[in-house]
Amino acid sequence: MEIIFFYLVAFVVVVSGFLVILCKSPINSALGLVNTFFCLAIFYVMLHAPFMAAIQIMVYAGAIMVLILFVIMLLNLGTAARKRYTQGIVWSAIASLMVLVNVVFFLKRGRVTGAEGDVTAFMVESVGHTELIGRTMFTEFILPFEIASILLLVAIVGAVVLAKKEV
Repeated sequence: MEIIFFYLVAFVVVVSGFLVILCKSPINSALGLVNTFFCLAIFYVMLHAPFMAAIQIMVYAGAIMVLILFVIMLLNLGTAARKRYTQGIVWSAIASLMVLVNVVFFLKRGRVTGAEGDVTAFMVESVGHTELIGRTMFTEFILPFEIASILLLVAIVGAVVLAKKEV
């Protein structure tokens, strides 16, 4: 039963991905992307990672998509979507096919290293996903975490500077 549900969600993800590409309206493409994000959250739940599923829905399906929809509405991309050329779609399809061939080639020729990490399934079940993620993020990866926060702060300041008219 679980494998049938997996294939059903995978089918919905693939159809939603095609809708993102093939819809003529940017709003419909964005809604297809939201559906893809929700299906990805379902995959996280199937992998027993409810924290990641909640973050996926709140951050990507919520906040990021609201920003994308605001940009679409502010730029008025409805008129620009009618002027698309099929040449860009053909070139992107060729590039995607080449990437797919490379991925399949490397997956067929590659080997699993057999390396295991410090976190075991028993540790995840006993301690919990969220605590392990927080502990790792704020101990081992504190420098990249702080660098990312500084980069976000710089991006916010840059957006404010670009958005203001005159001082």
